[in-house]
Amino acid sequence: MSKTAVSDKRIYLDYASTTPLDKEVLKKMEGCFFVNYGNPSSLYKSGRTAKNILNKARLDVANIINVNTNEIIFTGSGTESDNLALIGVARANKDRGNHIIISAIEHKAVMESVNLLQKEGFDITILSVDNNGLVSVEECIKKITPKTILISIMYANNEIGTVEPIKELAEAIKKYRGSNHFPLFHTDACQAPGQLSLDVKKLGIDLMTLNGSKIYGPKGVGMLYKKEDIKIDPIIIGGGQENGLRAGTENVAYIVGFAEALKKVVANASKESKRLTELRDYFINSLTQKVPDSIINGHKILRLPNNIHFSIPYIEGESIILLLDSYGIEASTGSACSARDLMPSHVLSAIGQNTDLIHGSIRFTLGKYTSKKDIEYVMSVFPEIIKKLKGMSALTIKK
Repeated sequence: MSKTAVSDKRIYLDYASTTPLDKEVLKKMEGCFFVNYGNPSSLYKSGRTAKNILNKARLDVANIINVNTNEIIFTGSGTESDNLALIGVARANKDRGNHIIISAIEHKAVMESVNLLQKEGFDITILSVDNNGLVSVEECIKKITPKTILISIMYANNEIGTVEPIKELAEAIKKYRGSNHFPLFHTDACQAPGQLSLDVKKLGIDLMTLNGSKIYGPKGVGMLYKKEDIKIDPIIIGGGQENGLRAGTENVAYIVGFAEALKKVVANASKESKRLTELRDYFINSLTQKVPDSIINGHKILRLPNNIHFSIPYIEGESIILLLDSYGIEASTGSACSARDLMPSHVLSAIGQNTDLIHGSIRFTLGKYTSKKDIEYVMSVFPEIIKKLKGMSALTIKK
């Protein structure tokens, strides 16, 4: 096939945005749609069967992350889990304090949660990061006050791939609070499964967000781990499902899919992380050789195995994405949650990148169907795309 637009070849390189549903996961889910479709809150046989299936999925997830089953709350998304962690904890514990700390590069689900809480009278501290996107443990501890009830730092950034020192943060927070229970520590770990450890006991965290759409599971399902003794107010109220913390009939099929997908990515984590790291490094080396003025964003070492994020001067990221798409290559300008938002990335702003570079940012994220041939194809067309766009940019400047 000649490398000319428009191409019928499709290479998907936006796995941080969402993943395709694993066929084995779908097979596990199917029975809950057509056979075991009962409401798990019902007392008759099909309801009891659904309840048993739900309990089994909850046990599987609890075993994977090393917690008790009553510490798992199933939700409708990672966003909802973040909302529940931030808003639910803040409202339930406002008698203990009104101060919350988050990093400057959190997911918008966390950012918007604290914006809401600020309107309710909570004080919010935004912790800065260095130019690699790393949070300083020492600076975080310095920001804690007697009124701090919650700290939320994401495990790994969804845009630039930087992995935060979560275990070290947890140890420092625990040392600071002594016999006190506060501040609590939450992490959004949606990008972590299959790439980083999810053992809650080893990480030392109090709350953790996961979701299905990043692990080859179904979209529309998430999970919040909440340590047993933590008070939290529900943000969705009604029938009292999920121990009274998330009302609404549980989506048993999706929860089963989530549990199965999580089981699979964790089982394959070691082998897949090694493979993706090699592909990532090959991609970055090829990119820096063929497009020398590309600027790699995020930490060079403390980085997700599947993340390549970079900026190219004087070019709009949207233009690159559209031309890549015409060659059958699907990537992102950053967070797919805001792909139609023309505002500069708050993550790139936080690491000190200037606005011109921010608008020329591109994110490729690899997954289990990505091959070296895919990357070779991208690198065979990408330099020409950049050359073409730079030529257009030069003409614009000349005019």
